[in-house]
Amino acid sequence: MSSRQRAGAVAAGFLGGMAAGSLMWSRMQRNCRRNLFSRNPLFRVAALGYLRARPTVTTAQLLREYVAWEPRRILRQRGARMLKRLEATL
Repeated sequence: MSSRQRAGAVAAGFLGGMAAGSLMWSRMQRNCRRNLFSRNPLFRVAALGYLRARPTVTTAQLLREYVAWEPRRILRQRGARMLKRLEATL
């Protein structure tokens, strides 16, 4: 295999991996949108990502509860930032 073919194979593998990862992440967000209070922090991150695209009063109420409940500081701060932006738009 020449170096040009090898570079093409590496590029195709990288792009394929990126596409598969993106597909899995969006699928995980859809599946985990109700897991805002899950034990798994990754599910909570996915749920926050899902809620970010849904600026409603219900989302704001849910985020208020989440921020008060979230045990991890970094996720609590992320939820608080989302809530602040959401309240500014509503």
